[in-house]
Amino acid sequence: MKNNICLIYNFAQHYRSNIFNLMDKEMPVDFVFGDKYLDVKKMDYSLLQNFKKEVKNKTFIRKPLYYQKGVLSLLREEYSCFLVLGESICVSTWLLLFFSRFLNKKVYLWTHGWYGKETRFRKIMKKIFFSMSDGVFLYGNYAKGLMINEGINPDKLHVIYNSLDYDAQLLLRANLKQTKVYVDHFLNNDLNLIFVGRLTSVKRLDILLHALAELKSRSKKFNLTLVGDGEERKHLELLTKNLGLDRMVWFYGPCYDEKALSNLIYNADLCVSPGNVGLTAIHAMSYGTPVLTHSNFKFQMPEFEAIEEGETGLFFECNDPHSLSESILQWFSVAPERSVTRVKCYSIIDTRYNPHIQVATLKKYIKP
Repeated sequence: MKNNICLIYNFAQHYRSNIFNLMDKEMPVDFVFGDKYLDVKKMDYSLLQNFKKEVKNKTFIRKPLYYQKGVLSLLREEYSCFLVLGESICVSTWLLLFFSRFLNKKVYLWTHGWYGKETRFRKIMKKIFFSMSDGVFLYGNYAKGLMINEGINPDKLHVIYNSLDYDAQLLLRANLKQTKVYVDHFLNNDLNLIFVGRLTSVKRLDILLHALAELKSRSKKFNLTLVGDGEERKHLELLTKNLGLDRMVWFYGPCYDEKALSNLIYNADLCVSPGNVGLTAIHAMSYGTPVLTHSNFKFQMPEFEAIEEGETGLFFECNDPHSLSESILQWFSVAPERSVTRVKCYSIIDTRYNPHIQVATLKKYIKP
């Protein structure tokens, strides 16, 4: 029997392999992916039985507008509905939404939705965009609340959360134990902070380094491990040297070995993401590590909702190194026992942020 759902995504990100694989097994869906997205690693298409094709992501007039070449031809095929990454900057998605109305086909959008920082023009465009769809799957309740306030039909809005490679991480989690990974590297017993992700300007890791320097000046020493690579790495390495933090900061580099990552995260005491936190929060909590990030939710990614203040993490004032340093100290003075925090973090992931919850939500609301 031919699949009647077509997923159209901007790119097959390697960290979305688990959700795509589960959809492939449990839903009648074909997969269409864009060919490139920043420097993110691509998943192996051979893992998907129902991979259909890769299309070209082309700039439309000028960035950030783009379109996916070959997507509109899918309307001629026998799909009854489409599940599309809901980016309003994608021109081909607008056209898909428009023409589907005349072809008796449904289009569902999978998206961040609303941030709360939209200009008047962006609000109008987004409201039209999302209202044209048959349903919107959102990464969080914060966006859903904002969209309802903007007059978008709440019956169309479904919170799906987000996920990483949950099933593989669950197996690793069962065998994790405390190791001397940080003691062996730093040669001390100080508390360990960690960041896992791309080293980009939007992550504001410079703020974390300045906060670390302030804490050091107050005789409060912490180790920091930065796992990842990116265009900011050289700048951050220079800043580390200038602030006299060489012995306190470990530039671990990029790592795609999940077993190694699980050991690093599990043995860290706190994950700190000074810019938008995104999936870093889910990665950290998957291995029981609490998360500290900023409290200006207009400029956050949806995953900030996984943080229950004082339980699975904490918030600080955006772009304020002093507030960050104070929040680091606050966490270690009021936080629950480490074993208790681990259980709370695991619970958030097991009940919300995993692909099984996502697929169940998709099945419930997509009506081919």
